[in-house]
Amino acid sequence: MTTTAGPRTVGVAHTRVEGRDKVTGAARYASEQPFDHLAHGWLVLSTIARGRVRAVGDEAVRGMPGVLAVFHSGNAPRLMTDYTSMLGPPDPTLALFQHDRVPHQGWPVALVVAETPEQAREAAEALVVEYDEEPHDVAFHAGRPGTYIPDDANAVAGKGDLESELAASAVVVDASYTTPEEHHSAMEPHAVTARWDGGRLEVIDTNQGAMWVAGELAQLFSLDPSSVRVRSEHIGGAFGSKGVRPHQVAAVMAATELQRPVRLALTRRQTFAITGYRSPTAQRVRLGADPDGRLRALEHESLSLTSTLRPFLETSAVLGRVLYDARAHHTAHRLVDLDMPTPTWMRAPGEAPGSFALESALDELADRLGMDPIELRARNEPTVGPLSGLPFSSRDLLGCFREGARRFGWAARDPRPRSRREGRWLLGTGTAAATYPSGVAPSTASVTAEADGTFTVRITAADVGTGARTALTLIAAEALDVEPDRVTVRIGDSDFGPAWVAGGSMGTRSWSLAVISAARELRGRLALADGDIPPEGITAHTDTAELLAELAKKERHSFGAQFAEVAVDVTTGEIRVRRMLGIFAAGRIVNPLTARSQLVGGMIWGLSMALHEEAVRDPASGGQLGADFANYHVAAHADVPAIEADFIDDPVPDDPVGVKGVGEIGIVGAAAAISNAVRHATGVRHRDLPLRPDRVLRAEEETAAQHG
Repeated sequence: MTTTAGPRTVGVAHTRVEGRDKVTGAARYASEQPFDHLAHGWLVLSTIARGRVRAVGDEAVRGMPGVLAVFHSGNAPRLMTDYTSMLGPPDPTLALFQHDRVPHQGWPVALVVAETPEQAREAAEALVVEYDEEPHDVAFHAGRPGTYIPDDANAVAGKGDLESELAASAVVVDASYTTPEEHHSAMEPHAVTARWDGGRLEVIDTNQGAMWVAGELAQLFSLDPSSVRVRSEHIGGAFGSKGVRPHQVAAVMAATELQRPVRLALTRRQTFAITGYRSPTAQRVRLGADPDGRLRALEHESLSLTSTLRPFLETSAVLGRVLYDARAHHTAHRLVDLDMPTPTWMRAPGEAPGSFALESALDELADRLGMDPIELRARNEPTVGPLSGLPFSSRDLLGCFREGARRFGWAARDPRPRSRREGRWLLGTGTAAATYPSGVAPSTASVTAEADGTFTVRITAADVGTGARTALTLIAAEALDVEPDRVTVRIGDSDFGPAWVAGGSMGTRSWSLAVISAARELRGRLALADGDIPPEGITAHTDTAELLAELAKKERHSFGAQFAEVAVDVTTGEIRVRRMLGIFAAGRIVNPLTARSQLVGGMIWGLSMALHEEAVRDPASGGQLGADFANYHVAAHADVPAIEADFIDDPVPDDPVGVKGVGEIGIVGAAAAISNAVRHATGVRHRDLPLRPDRVLRAEEETAAQHG
């Protein structure tokens, strides 16, 4: 068989290959898959924040209409929890109903299974659970006792004598910043269906890595890995929350015991309780600079919380290790264990809240120096990794700032605060830098040349809404030198073998390398076959582990420059973002259409982070107040202005793929750019997110009082 040269594919905008199925409803999500004899589960969550379950009144509930079973710590089958997964030790949350301890409010204490979801919910709400309650602690703030430096490779890094360099600095900024607890709020809530089929456990799930989920379930239930299949074809958003969670374990437990399919779909309120969130942070940044703006000292410390179950670190101080050099460079993280759920990864974990603090502090330093914020960043541009000493695979942060400044009209900016007004609105502009790692992980893939002249790619990738399926179609078409319509990409099936998860902005890069490697091997085999393809096709399968082991050690990151213009009404405290621009250096852009969509989505989330998102804990109950969209505010259409995202050329020499991540960098620096613009508009520096109207009004009152 011969292939004919197709049109250019990578780098040209393509609509999603599954787009029609999604808009017509043909694409089925995890809670929409049809099954015969389907039963439905409903989790019962604890109403206390710390203590023990004394009794579960399941006898009365078992007699309610349609109820099939009630599982809890008194009767649940035993799980195997002593193992190591692909991401390390298992999450203790997955030890569902294995003990009577309650470590936080919203801890799953029972599962009710019934014939219909309505019957399951009614019975779950009628279930009486008695507790022995203990005092709890959910208080998070800077300076609280009990903090510690975790045993984590990312916890501390540094060089030089910090105090000496600060003392020698002409200008010093020492400021504290806070960000609140935030939640993922994916459009599609978590849902799973589990059933036994021909001796195999089949799980239809919404997740970020089917192989990851399959491996965890096999370990927990002491199953041969080959007897577990997890499928996740369409996913309505994830952002870090859709890993392995208690609801998947509950569904498999029920399906195993009842020997019939069981579906469990979480409510929105339940997702707030048990699917993870971004920890609040309390951060301190100290910067010391010479009169010309060159940094002598950079210190960034961050405090975040974790549960009493296991440590999870929000690495908010890491981005300074890449962005700026200084003679003394120290970053550190601390944790405090509280009676709250375990946080998890959330879009740009660490970098999103960390960039608010560091990029606000850089803006404040520019104010003190009387220097343009972009010029200050240019004077502290490193040539190698500031702490690692490694070369950058590619770095054009200044190119992003130059292009962004040109398109945003930065040169016409009057740097004086409160210098622009339109009626009741004060206007201001701000900017901030962005960076996010461009990692890669081993993955396997297979490519089959079919007898009809088409090609089928199989890889356990996950398209969480990013357009990964389309990107891989274009990557495969280019590697095979055929048109994209001759390529079918099948993803989201653990039977396809190990592959990296959709996370850390590593998915497309990791999967592309596997697909390219398999396609190249297939082309060699096709040349030997001389066009003779059997009915079953010819398949090439590759594993990129050895190839990645040979990859040179470098600092590999995407970079970007964020710009924002705001209008502030100081009589009402209202802030309106009028326009945003993000310019990014993100390597080879596979599909500009979906890549730009990802960047714009991240920038909108940054706007939401800056102005709206804030989960509040009740000290008395330990639970979240208003765990719903009526109380947890996210940016709506009316909040979103003209937003533009674009790329500059960013070739990555000596890289086997040249692709970097775009899913997370869009949020990095966005909140800081908006906050810096508010400072420019009002003359007031805000150090606590979100920038609520009451905070704007209070700051305005304090400023007025200071000036008589």
